[in-house]
Amino acid sequence: MADRKHPVELTFDAADEYRPEPSAPPETPAWKDGRIRIGIHTSIAGDISRALDIAASLGANALQIFSASPRMWDRAASRILPADAERFRARRKELALGPLVIHCNYLLNLASPDPVLQARSLQALHREIVRALALGADYLVLHPGCALGGDTRAAISRLARGLKQAALRLPLGGLRILLENTAGQGSALGSRFEELGAMLDACPDLALGVCIDTAHVFAAGWDIRTAEGLDLALFALHRTIGIDRVPVIHVNDSKTPLGSRVDRHQHIGKGKIGLSAFARILNHRLLRSCAFILETPIDKPGDDQRNVAVLWKLVRGKPLRLPAGAPHRRRSLAHRPRTIRWLPQTSRGK
Repeated sequence: MADRKHPVELTFDAADEYRPEPSAPPETPAWKDGRIRIGIHTSIAGDISRALDIAASLGANALQIFSASPRMWDRAASRILPADAERFRARRKELALGPLVIHCNYLLNLASPDPVLQARSLQALHREIVRALALGADYLVLHPGCALGGDTRAAISRLARGLKQAALRLPLGGLRILLENTAGQGSALGSRFEELGAMLDACPDLALGVCIDTAHVFAAGWDIRTAEGLDLALFALHRTIGIDRVPVIHVNDSKTPLGSRVDRHQHIGKGKIGLSAFARILNHRLLRSCAFILETPIDKPGDDQRNVAVLWKLVRGKPLRLPAGAPHRRRSLAHRPRTIRWLPQTSRGK
């Protein structure tokens, strides 16, 4: 034992310090194989795995579902049993469906000034994330909510705070939360791309993105019926958000006219947007890595299958397949067609 006159001197050796192994880069999902992805919202009634078989039978290679009732506040009973989640994942792998998009409950309003509604929305979103992780979802789509007469900046701040709290301590992994643009009815947030950009900027540490609904864009005032109008909308989207942050597009025609600010979906080619506009959207070079998800109505038996078939016809026959080994990300904007060469070269961070 060292005496007080000659204390033992402890030295620090950097080699002794514990250094955790670097985390492996996330694997590319199997469904990102270069093909265009066309999906449709399917029902989970009866058996959640049945939604996968419905999507495949309709000719889709992607799908969107609710993970619980979309118009009721969920309870703990809405938890997905591990056995059901495992069966769902296995069946999805068998059918090679992807991406899997889950749409959040319509009642959620994290932007509300009402503290009770905020708390219920936060808790419900937390459960939505838990269920999405259990099912192995790729994207979770959320409506930004309504300011309910309050200040827009304050509403966006409340939304951002709620998103961070709902995702706290949850390992999101490959799950990405997407904020959906709105038609702009009442005090709904998100009809302006600038508002969506501000929401993303307020949560720099969260895996966020944007889901664009064609009917909502049209009702909000963007005339996407023409090639020029579509390019103008994409330019504004790229400038404020970054097109690389828009992995999912809800493909819906609109029952209401341009700028109506009313959200009413119609069958593809039967509404105010028109068939030729959707042909341009599906084949636009800037949107080739997006998944196109239908939310069209079912007015009579077979409507869902007919809408899926229309989209496949509009992508000019066969699904696009990139060369083997080709990257799935878009090339730089400098290589885009002449009609959109004036798009800025940089975008917001991922």
